[in-house]
Amino acid sequence: MIAPRRGPGVPARALNGVVGLLVGRLSLPLPGVRMLRVHGRRTGRLRSVPVMVLRLDGRRYLVAPRGATDWAANLRAAGWGELRRGRGSERVRAIPVDGDERARAIAAYVRRFGWLTGRFFDLPRRPSTDQARVVANRHPTFRVVPDRRLVGGRTAGSRAA
Repeated sequence: MIAPRRGPGVPARALNGVVGLLVGRLSLPLPGVRMLRVHGRRTGRLRSVPVMVLRLDGRRYLVAPRGATDWAANLRAAGWGELRRGRGSERVRAIPVDGDERARAIAAYVRRFGWLTGRFFDLPRRPSTDQARVVANRHPTFRVVPDRRLVGGRTAGSRAA
């Protein structure tokens, strides 16, 4: 018997590597795409994964299109991470959201990024909030806000002169 595969397959890992190179190292301005860096909940090692940041009603959200992924579990456990593009970095707090806020964020995420990730949601191309509410419990969603706590003697997210 073949054990169920855990995590993204080979094509997804290859795509993540290409996006990581373009956004993380070369700092190409792909709209909404950032590298999320978060510490592993079991190993403590720093992990990086490309994510798409949704802007909705003046707030920013991260949605896990593949469901309960390692990055989502790590972010929930740590409570914070870094959003990076090239050399730029912003430390953010991750606040898990539920209920109507989660359904609205998922519906907006599918409308905005559905061309790339829509197949993971089992929703129409332009879902309503009610349609998104049906699948919301399968997709961890976080509101991200700047984390202004001091880190190493300077404000997190600020750049050294």
